[in-house]
Amino acid sequence: MSCCAPVDVQVALGEPTQLDTLADEIRLASRDLGDGTYQTDLSVPGVRCATCIAAVERTLARLPGVERARVNLSTKRVAVSWRTADGTPPDMIGALRVIGYESHLFTMDQDARDPELARLVKALALAGFCAMNIMMLSMSVWSGADATSRQGFHLISALLALPALVYSGRVFYASAWSALRHGRTNMDVPISIGVSLAFALSIYDTLHNAPHAYFDAATSLLFFLLIGRTLDHVMRERARSAVAGLARLAPRGAIVIRSDRPLYVPVSEIEPGATVLVAAGERVPVDGVVEHGMSELDCSLVSGESALRRIAPGETVRAGVMNLTGPLTVRATAGAEDSFLMEMVRMMEAAEGGRARYRRLADRAAALYSPLVHTMALLSFLSWLYLTGDWHVSVTIAIAVLIITCPCALGLAVPIVQVVAARRLFERGIMVKDGSALERMAEIDGVAFDKTGTLTLGRPSLANAEEIPPSAMGIALGMTIGSRHPAARAIADAAARGTSRIMAFDHIEEIPGLGLEAVRGGDRYRLGRPEWALEERHPDNGLAASMSYLARNGELLAAFVLEDSVRPDAQETVIDLVRQGLSVEIVSGDRKAVVEGLASKLGIHAVSFGLLPGEKVARVALHDQANRKILMVGDGLNDAPALAAAHVSMAPATAADIGRNAADFVFLNESLSAVGATFRIARRSRTLIFQNFALAVGYNALAVPVAVLGYVTPLIAAVAMSLSSIIVVANALRLPSIPNDAVRRN
Repeated sequence: MSCCAPVDVQVALGEPTQLDTLADEIRLASRDLGDGTYQTDLSVPGVRCATCIAAVERTLARLPGVERARVNLSTKRVAVSWRTADGTPPDMIGALRVIGYESHLFTMDQDARDPELARLVKALALAGFCAMNIMMLSMSVWSGADATSRQGFHLISALLALPALVYSGRVFYASAWSALRHGRTNMDVPISIGVSLAFALSIYDTLHNAPHAYFDAATSLLFFLLIGRTLDHVMRERARSAVAGLARLAPRGAIVIRSDRPLYVPVSEIEPGATVLVAAGERVPVDGVVEHGMSELDCSLVSGESALRRIAPGETVRAGVMNLTGPLTVRATAGAEDSFLMEMVRMMEAAEGGRARYRRLADRAAALYSPLVHTMALLSFLSWLYLTGDWHVSVTIAIAVLIITCPCALGLAVPIVQVVAARRLFERGIMVKDGSALERMAEIDGVAFDKTGTLTLGRPSLANAEEIPPSAMGIALGMTIGSRHPAARAIADAAARGTSRIMAFDHIEEIPGLGLEAVRGGDRYRLGRPEWALEERHPDNGLAASMSYLARNGELLAAFVLEDSVRPDAQETVIDLVRQGLSVEIVSGDRKAVVEGLASKLGIHAVSFGLLPGEKVARVALHDQANRKILMVGDGLNDAPALAAAHVSMAPATAADIGRNAADFVFLNESLSAVGATFRIARRSRTLIFQNFALAVGYNALAVPVAVLGYVTPLIAAVAMSLSSIIVVANALRLPSIPNDAVRRN
């Protein structure tokens, strides 16, 4: 029944229709993005190539209420962002069914087994067996068999080719038929037509005892194409398994305290503020703060470091880390879908699903190329028929043109490199938010580092705690106890050890780039930058350490001296970046003495200090106006605007949520070597993409004229086209060979 035909349906009052039930199911499974926008993730197993991606995204984008649809080819996942007035999701599954794609709601653990890979391997094995045996029979024909023996060999070849075409060929036939049945085309259409015509012509030649038949061409084409498709699937499966394995690190459920009683609930039902019990040997289910208990955590998932971390009340924990030695009581600060672990999963998926510039170019070329292939084959047939009058020769040349010009290599040129690059970065503890970020990273000519939390670890300690009066400590503790800023946390920790008095305030506000402001009665308290906290300008004491000033109504109460540790490999990273031809500078809101002291230690000559968030953006804009492409590396709330404004950006996993959201890359370990490694892999990926484009375009530039002129048999066309795809895949596989210690080499 057509989805567009009018249907007279009577529904009993109070009984929901199947459509209503499905809409409710989709609505419940959708993630709320805020502002009335939801994201629904669908699984579309039939997506196989660039043309499929374009068809799915275009169809979904046309639905009322759909704002964006993005396909991830590795996971066969489609992320659809939509917003409707009544909150009812568009009929996404029905729209995809109309164009020939079955779909259902996506779940991360749905593909524990991979039936597609098993199907490809079986098809490959059968095609290989048949092709090799037919090739041996063909060699007997080529060696001079008489007419009777030749026809017998051809009949045996036909019997061998038939199961290969029926079983192995269905991988391509099903996709091609689905496309043609719904009025579109894809890369499997010319393959299916070419194989079918080659087999049909060979049957005709065998029945007429012609000297040549092309059963070897048909089966060899299937064999080599299946090799390329299987390699492509394996590489995508490696990326998919990385995402699925990451998601499976989160437990399915956890014990929460409700009404003073422990209750086991699914992780999806844990809400912010819930009290969660985490036993030794269990993974932390959601992001949270430890309320009771002390233990050691394996944080290798989050930090990339193998050393265990001791945890105590008041400290934050991330979803997915393993609790090793003692029970913990954790207050959840985020739901499962908003946890750091799920954020990493989404970034990993987005890495391959992003529509980078090169990928868009390849997708458009491949989508336009299929109709061009059919037109070229038809024109070749008509031209040769007109010139020679021999329909047999004309059909043979048309088959060769159809086969040799299939744009499989062009369709694989970019996405296969992105899959390998995303996997390689993931293995290094670096998450990519968008495939286009790799392209932009490869274009940079300079790096701008924030200081606190980026060049340093962002875990400062109070150096002059003994000099601060207890009364000032009590005021500072009351202001900083709810802040996540590293300097505020350092002051709060030291104040908590030095005083038991906590001042309560009527109102506390954190102002990015400046500090904390609190109101009590008629008094205004400020803790932060001296020029902001104090009414009168306070002279710089020249200390190479960060300073925070506490003032009441502009009058100085205390000066806090904060010291921080430099990140591991920071100096080696700077040297490596300069060696690669990049300029390096520090863009910081800290004092001149502190910034210049760190710059001198790391060998950085360009520094900007005392910058507010807007001034950091202006500094980045100056580079843009000078046509310089800058990588911004920062972590804090005040770095988010600059991260968003930069050509490409990067943040550590310890960054504030808004900083991680604004960044294109997030690195999980403490070493800054991730910056150099990402740049090196991005630049290497760009080289491989250009090489793949050159291979795909060069192959067609050479092969098409030769095939049109009649110098290529269907067998040679099959081998040449299949080898072009395999070469593109093999070229992309060279990326993982980059040594892990590349950033440390001299």
